[in-house]
Amino acid sequence: MNATGGLDSSLEVGRVEADHTAAHFPSLCRAVAGQLLHADPEYQRFSKAAPASKGMTDFLCVTPDQSHSPREVFDRLRWGGLCLFASTQKRHVVELAHQYEDYGFLMEHAPTSIRQGWCKLPLLSKKIHAFVARKVQLLAPGQITQRFTYQVQLAQQRNADEPIVVHKQVPTMQAVIDRLQSKHPDYPIAGIQKLARKFTEKVFPTFLTREAGMLLILQEHLPAPYNQRVPRLIGMTKDDRGFVRELKMSWLRNGGAPLTHMEFARQSADLLRVIHDISRIIHLDLRLDNFVVTPRGVGFVDFGSSVREGEDLSRNPLLQSLFGELLQTSQIQRMMEKMSASGQVTSQAIRSNCHKPDKAADFFYLALQFNAPHSNPDIADFIQYDPASSEARSLSALTSQILRPEDPAQPPFRSAKDILHGIERMKMELALV
Repeated sequence: MNATGGLDSSLEVGRVEADHTAAHFPSLCRAVAGQLLHADPEYQRFSKAAPASKGMTDFLCVTPDQSHSPREVFDRLRWGGLCLFASTQKRHVVELAHQYEDYGFLMEHAPTSIRQGWCKLPLLSKKIHAFVARKVQLLAPGQITQRFTYQVQLAQQRNADEPIVVHKQVPTMQAVIDRLQSKHPDYPIAGIQKLARKFTEKVFPTFLTREAGMLLILQEHLPAPYNQRVPRLIGMTKDDRGFVRELKMSWLRNGGAPLTHMEFARQSADLLRVIHDISRIIHLDLRLDNFVVTPRGVGFVDFGSSVREGEDLSRNPLLQSLFGELLQTSQIQRMMEKMSASGQVTSQAIRSNCHKPDKAADFFYLALQFNAPHSNPDIADFIQYDPASSEARSLSALTSQILRPEDPAQPPFRSAKDILHGIERMKMELALV
């Protein structure tokens, strides 16, 4: 879809049969959708889907009688999801559209109107005003996360095959200052500004430049269809020093038929195996919010902190310093250290590589993700997970074997390939029961 129309362009579109609209939509929305969106592929794909039960949804239809503030809708939509708002009050629609645009949405259909009913004569039909907005910001305005992040949003491009892409760029200095002040309110402002300048001029550009390079390596080395399960670099902008300031990449949209818990684990381990063994890339940040479940299968995103296997970071003092800090403070590394110290991890293949840019960080955290696949609400509805099921119990047992093998010095699971084979054996055993 493309943004269309002025603030009050009236649509004179023929009546569409009722079966083109979703029965669970409010009547005002059904009337608008039947005329405005009946031929739109996204509407056809998402409007008839059952409402989300565990996570978020891709399409919402709301009216003034329902929760419709930008904040409430933002929290209910997956990234890239669409909201159709319909009302009989033109002024309300116009004002609300501006609020949505200020809250991380892009107008796909600017405020417009339709005539409801079979008769289109102004005196004999009711006018309904509406807009369609897409959630394009990854974070809501003003939202502060526990980790530093780039400015990431979806953007339109003139390509019918790929009209929406991911636009990732170095955040503004003011955004970094605001983030630092919220985390360290008592820190002197001069120190905050100095640190923000370091992040915007050195840290973020360095990691964004590396991410662009890693995406190129993945596309060069990953065979099909695995290369469709990681982002593809589309374009980038560099500064006069050669650092990448912004990049555009393909959008791996969540969707498709739900996977079984076991299949989610198998595909994740298989993709990691290929990334490790063929591309020779170590992700180093395989948290569940860097997973996607697409129609093509499980995918991974955010390769900004990745390294090449055997890469000598000491050859670049800045990289050595940045990764030295990353490998001490990242969520995954801290968990490896904590679980090793408490005895929850005894495998020497993992313990001996704590705080190192090693594959062990990836397969360690992958093993933990198997047991909490619904922690990411964006993908919850695409994974059939029941903690009491035989699949969940089997995968939990596998995680224990990976982390706490019978012989810690000779663990049977030393790679993503080993984990994949373990899942496949388990899958066969369950099929025989």
